[in-house]
Formats: sequence, C-alpha cells, structure tokens
Amino acid sequence: MQDNEGPRLADELEKMEYEPLLPVEKKLIIWSIASGVVLLVILTWAANTFFSAR
Repeated sequence: MQDNEGPRLADELEKMEYEPLLPVEKKLIIWSIASGVVLLVILTWAANTFFSAR
C-alpha cells in the first residue's frame, strides 16, 4: 500500500478542530456507564443466587 493513495486518518485528525462535549452528551455518557455498572451488579447477584455451583 502506498502513502499517496489519499488522505490518512492521522492527517485528517490533525485537521479537525477541538469540539467540547455538550452537556447532553456528558449526561448520556454518565447514564450509560452507570446503567452498565448497575446491570452488571444485578446480573452477578442473580447468577450467584440462582445458579450457584454447589
């Protein structure tokens, strides 16, 4: 593969301007992470409670 076949990803990323996250985007990220952690805890509890390998 040759380097002159078109724009490279690194070059395009350097051209992009910095755009801070919007407050709504921050809330969505926080809600997604929090719900993932809560569901992980619930599923771990359910697996240990109902499917224990005793």
